[in-house]
Amino acid sequence: MKKIFSGSCVALITPFKKERIDYEKLEELLYFHKVAGTSAILILGTTGESPTVSYEERDEIIRFCRARIDGETKLLVGAGTNCTKTSIMIAQKAERLGADGLLVVSPYYNKCTQDGLFNHYKKIAESVRIPIILYNVPSRTSVNIEPETALRLSNIENICGIKEANPDFNHIQKMIHSLHGKMAVYSGNDDLNHYFLENGANGVISVTANVFPELVAEHCKLMERGEVEEAKIIHEKLSGINKALFVETNPIPVKYAASLLKLCDNELRLPLTPLSFKNITYVKKEIEKLKNF
Repeated sequence: MKKIFSGSCVALITPFKKERIDYEKLEELLYFHKVAGTSAILILGTTGESPTVSYEERDEIIRFCRARIDGETKLLVGAGTNCTKTSIMIAQKAERLGADGLLVVSPYYNKCTQDGLFNHYKKIAESVRIPIILYNVPSRTSVNIEPETALRLSNIENICGIKEANPDFNHIQKMIHSLHGKMAVYSGNDDLNHYFLENGANGVISVTANVFPELVAEHCKLMERGEVEEAKIIHEKLSGINKALFVETNPIPVKYAASLLKLCDNELRLPLTPLSFKNITYVKKEIEKLKNF
């Protein structure tokens, strides 16, 4: 089966300070995940606020991370847009700068057909040599990658996985079953990580791993070893923070949570704004619960 990683991948936040990339904190975050046992690091995805990071900043971030990520940890780069030509340009640049693989979200706003999705991904895959993970998140894109389309795409050599963020249980089961033995399926919803892994998924691409990477990684390792009950205990412990980190649009809550743990400043780029006052207490309470777990 084709896959680029197993276990826990963090959908990494992009730390800002006074409207610039905070490279000091970014370096600390990379080390934080190396020590925690994170299998892969995804930069410049949704959680990394990619829509408000300039092309020049993208290049700098990829170079910076590539120089500091080594060994078995994979460096994945978000490369999806709603323009196929633009996605190809971004994908090719990420490949030249040393990305191990790409996460490509399905086109948003255009609302293309399943044939449009197939041809969009096919063109991008043909433009690079490195592995590609599809990203299905219909709540943001208004388009669902159907299992039949994912199965067609699995026949393309360097399409090696899908990050699945459609929360419908029937869809998840059909996707995992359809792609079994062909390419990897990764959970894109932290609250469903255990369900995904219990049903045969190969890992998770996690927002929660930004703040509790050891627990997310350990949950994946226990499931891989078949220690389901032990893994379930960890997942249940994480259930509160998994919900809290999506109380407002991602990455608003996780940026605040990370700032509580001194991992970065609580700074976002417009049109995102900091966590509302009414939700600060909620997120803070869930962080405190897990600090000593």
